[in-house]
Formats: sequence, C-alpha cells, structure tokens
Amino acid sequence: MRFARRHPLLTAVLLCALAVLAARPADGDGPHAPGHGSASGISAEVARLYEEAATATERYEEGRREAERQRARAHRLEQRLDRERRETAGLREDLGRIASSQYRDGGGLPLTAHMLLADDPDELMRGQRVVQQAEVSLDKAIDRSERAEARLARDEARAAAAWRRLEKRNAELADLRQGIEAKLEAARWKLQGHADASVAAGACRGAVRLDQPETRFTSRWVAPVETYELSASYGSGGARWANRHTGQDFAVPIGTPVRAVGTGEVVKVSCSGAFGIEIVIRHAGGYHTQYAHLAAVAVDQGDRVTPGQWIGQSGTSGNSTGPHLHFEVRVTPETGSAVDPVSWLARHGVSL
Repeated sequence: MRFARRHPLLTAVLLCALAVLAARPADGDGPHAPGHGSASGISAEVARLYEEAATATERYEEGRREAERQRARAHRLEQRLDRERRETAGLREDLGRIASSQYRDGGGLPLTAHMLLADDPDELMRGQRVVQQAEVSLDKAIDRSERAEARLARDEARAAAAWRRLEKRNAELADLRQGIEAKLEAARWKLQGHADASVAAGACRGAVRLDQPETRFTSRWVAPVETYELSASYGSGGARWANRHTGQDFAVPIGTPVRAVGTGEVVKVSCSGAFGIEIVIRHAGGYHTQYAHLAAVAVDQGDRVTPGQWIGQSGTSGNSTGPHLHFEVRVTPETGSAVDPVSWLARHGVSL
C-alpha cells in the first residue's frame, strides 16, 4: 500500500463540507423524497455539531500553538536554571576558600591582641589590611551568593509553574481533541445514514451545492481526493467482485470532499445499485471518470465541472465494505470499459 502526503487542513475541509451540507436544503427534498421527516432533523444536528466542532478546532489549534510556545519558554528557563546552579556552586566554593584563609590567618582575634603578640607591628598592619580586604571580599561573595540563591529559588518556582501550566494545557487539548473526533464521527455516520436511505429508495435526494474552496490548480488534472491511502487496486481479484476490480480505491473517511479530476460534463448521477451513490463525468477525448460509494452529491446531470471542483462527499454506500472512494476510468459511460486509472492519471501528470 502506498501512502500520500498528509495535510493538516483535512479536518477543517471536512467540517466546511458538513456545514454547507447542513445549511443548504437539498434540491430533491419534498414530501416523497427519501428519508423525508428525518432529513431536516439530521441536517439540524449536523449543523449544530459543525458549529461546536469548528469552535473546538479553532481553540485546539490556538491551544496547540500556545503549548509549543510555553514549552519553549520552559526549556529556556531550565537552561537558565542550570547556569545559575553552576554559578551558585562556584560562589559556595569561593566562600569556603575565603573562610578557610581567614581561619588560618587568625581571623577573629582583636587587632590589639595581634599587635601585642606580633614580632613586627608593621608586618602585622600589612597583614591586617589583607585580612580586611578578604573580609570585604567575603561580604561581597556572601551578598552575591544570597542574591543568586534567591534568584535560583524564584526561577525554579517559575519553571515549575510553567511546566504545571503546560501539563494542564496538554490535558485540556487531549480532551478537546477527543471530543472533536467523537462529534465528527457521529456527524459522518448521520450523513451516511441519509445516503443509505437514498440508495434503499433508489432515488437521489438532489445536489447539495458545496461552497468551493479557494484553490488555484496550475495543472489540468488532479487526484480525486486530496488526502488518502490507496487500497484495492485495478485488476485485483477477490470474492467481492464478479471478475476483477475495475477501479482504484482511495481509503478516506466518510464525508471527505471528492474532486473532479479534470474539466468535463456530468453525464450520470445515480443512487442505486452496487456502486451506491455515483457520479460519471465525460472528459475531452472520450474518456469517462466514475466516483462511487458516495455519501452525497454536489452536482446534477448536465453540470460542467472544472479540475479540483468538489462534486460530492465520500461514503460507503452500495456494495462497499468500508468508507472509501471507488474511482474508475472508462472509454464509455458504462461499466465493462474500464482502463487502469493509476496509469491513466499518470499519463495526465498526476502521480498517486
């Protein structure tokens, strides 16, 4: 299995798609439309979940950036504390040497007693000046040590508080992320439930006009989904297919925006059969692309599409063992005329 590049904007793209799905009424809604009576309630719930998830996603991204900034600040504090600890240890060694020197020189006796006991008073006075200088040095060293100890204690407290804040933020972000994923999963399956109802009724609900992303493709051809894992390939054998697999499967979550791979015209929108909800597009040169097992469509038959335009959302409708997009390239609109889609896309400059 080959893997494509991951994009951090996938969640935001999915949320936008779900929001538009909830906000816009479907063209085919009516008293006899599949799923009527529950569709409006599902749409309202998806809209509510979108609002909550969008807000939570924004908070999560900002919190994640703040956590990284806090981690960097805490790391700098730790480095500063290491320097201060080394400096304090050096000051303590200086204090020990000065104190030992004073003790050896008789520090602590009154100056008069030293003069009475001294053989050479002048020499004594010179020595006394050295002692006084040593005492001054000692006082300064003690003062520096006390300041260093206070600074060290203050910075250690700041570092500990910074790490506590970071740990709290990380715990909050973990809970937030878990909540987002749970809400998204629930929204995806509600969307899929509506798709299953349409397939069971054998009639499409109608196009949900998705707001298109602001993207500018420099190439004439693109992959049918932005982020994916390749699963079943063209020509694969197995009990799931009558003969051989006729397309390339892209493993993607339910609700992932599906894109037109190139300029063309929608010649078929169907919501029944083994392919579930499917779209077929005719391109220049007589080739056709099929997008199957969808959860929703965003185009109608006869629409013109451009490269990268969102035409629907992936799902697991029809004869499907799990969420994925079945992408097929044919020389006619009908089944039985498929060619290898990976090679076909490669000839058009799209490497999967």
